[in-house]
Amino acid sequence: MANGEVKALDKRQCPECGGDLEWSAAKQAVTCPHCGFVPAAQPETSDQAGQIVEHDLESALASVPEVSRGLQTETVKVKCQSCQAISIFEPGRVAQRCQFCGSPAVMPYNETRDPITPESLLPVKLAEPAVRDRLKAWYSSRWFAPNRLKSAALTDTLHAIYLPYWTFDAQADARWTAESGDYYYETEYITNAQGQRQSRQVRKVRWYFTSGQLHHFFDDDLVPGTVGVRMDLLHKVEPFPTAELAPYDPAFVRGWTVERYQVDLRAASSQSQEQMRQVLFSLCEQQVPGDTHRNLDVTSRFSDRTFKHVLVPVWLVSYTFGRKAFQTVVNGYTGAIAGDRPTSWTKIFFYIILPLMVLALIALSQWR
Repeated sequence: MANGEVKALDKRQCPECGGDLEWSAAKQAVTCPHCGFVPAAQPETSDQAGQIVEHDLESALASVPEVSRGLQTETVKVKCQSCQAISIFEPGRVAQRCQFCGSPAVMPYNETRDPITPESLLPVKLAEPAVRDRLKAWYSSRWFAPNRLKSAALTDTLHAIYLPYWTFDAQADARWTAESGDYYYETEYITNAQGQRQSRQVRKVRWYFTSGQLHHFFDDDLVPGTVGVRMDLLHKVEPFPTAELAPYDPAFVRGWTVERYQVDLRAASSQSQEQMRQVLFSLCEQQVPGDTHRNLDVTSRFSDRTFKHVLVPVWLVSYTFGRKAFQTVVNGYTGAIAGDRPTSWTKIFFYIILPLMVLALIALSQWR
C-alpha cells in the first residue's frame, strides 16, 4: 500500500464562507467551524461499512500491495527523538513539542519506505469540551493527587490524536490433549497428640487422558501500531468498536494529529497470532472435562487470514510533574479514561499516616 503516511488533509471549502470543512464530534457531521454550515453530502459512515476491504494477509506479507483511499495530499512529518513517535500534520502547522511525551526534541522525518495507508477509521464522538469535563471529574476523583493536578490548567495540554491500529481476521482450528482429573476422597486415620485415633477425608485425583478439537473465527483482533502512547494505558481504554468503522475521508482527521505506525504489518501479524493462540488455549481449557486438568497441549492452525490498517481517536494529556512524565488517555469514541498521576505525600500523611499515629497514641495511653 503505497504513499504510506496518513495524508489526511484534502481541503474542502465551505461554500458559505470559504473556510475549511472538518468533522464535528458534537454534531457527528462535517461542518464549517467558522459559520456552522453543514453540507448535505457527508462522509460514508458505518452504514456503508461493506466498502471497507479486508486484505489477504499472506499476499501482503509476500509483497505489500498498493491500496490507498484518498490520501494523496501533502503533509509534514516529524519524529520525536525521545519516544520515537512519528506525527503527521497539516503543512501549515508547526510542531513545537511532541504531542505524546512533550519532548521538545522533534526532528523532520523523511519516509524511507512505502508503508501501508489506512483505509478506514473510527470517527471521534467526544468533542473537546466534553472531554475536558470528563478529565476534570476524573482528576478530582484521584484522592491522593496534588491539588494543583486538579486545576483546569492541566487540560491545556489536551491533544486530539488518531492512532494507528491493525485488525486481523482468521479462521482457527485447534486440537488439544490433556490429562483430566476427577476428585475423589479417601478416609485416613491419624493419632493426635493425646493418643486419640481420628479420621479425616483426604482429597485425591483420578487422572485420565482426554482430547478434543475447536473451531473459532477471530474477527478484528486488534493490535496497536503506536509507540507514542503507553500500552498499559491504551489497553485500559480499549476496546475500540471496529463495527463502527467508516471508510476513510479526509474530513474526519482534519485538525488532528495522526501518528504513523511503527509496528509494521509483519510484527503486528505475529503479535495477533500470539494473542489468538492465547485465546484458543483458554477456549480449549474450558472444554477439558473433569474437576481439574494438567499438561494441556494445544495445536492450532490458522487459515483465511486477512487484515486492515485503521485509525482510532484518542484524546491525550501528556505532562511533567516534578521530574516525572505522565500520560492520561481518553478513548475518543467511548470516553473510557486511563492514566497515572503523581502522588501528594502531604495528603497521604494527613489522611493515612497522621490518623494512624493518633490511634496509636490513644491505644498507648489506654494501655498505660
